[in-house]
Amino acid sequence: METEFRSSTRKTEKRKQKQGQEEKPYRGIRMRKWGKWVAEVREPNKRSRIWLGSYSSPVAAARAYDTAVFYLRGPAARLNFPEYVDGEAEVHDVSAASIRKRATEVGARVDAIETALHRVSASSEPSSSRVLKKPDLNKYPEPENGEE
Repeated sequence: METEFRSSTRKTEKRKQKQGQEEKPYRGIRMRKWGKWVAEVREPNKRSRIWLGSYSSPVAAARAYDTAVFYLRGPAARLNFPEYVDGEAEVHDVSAASIRKRATEVGARVDAIETALHRVSASSEPSSSRVLKKPDLNKYPEPENGEE
């Protein structure tokens, strides 16, 4: 009995490795071939899914997923970032459209913040490290410090 469990566990692990060589960083999201992160959630007791949008960062997609799952399943939902979910905000209309709207608002806001932070960190680098000075190929090279 125990050997059957071990072999099935190994098969499951191998299948997971084959399906996605790269481990998903968060629950409810996946990466498109071209690098965008998308989020969607399955509606309770239905086969259909609620599309939550496409984002530049995995964090934004995960936050959109968290928002939707929280409104669908309540405080017992398994979330990526439980500390960021606004438990006091209530959605009176629990339709797929209202959940999608709220989740995409959160995802878009987080995506904008992530993009802005990325731009600020890229622009704060010294200009000498980003722009390389092209050498004049018609001149002899100058000796470096200490070499003469």
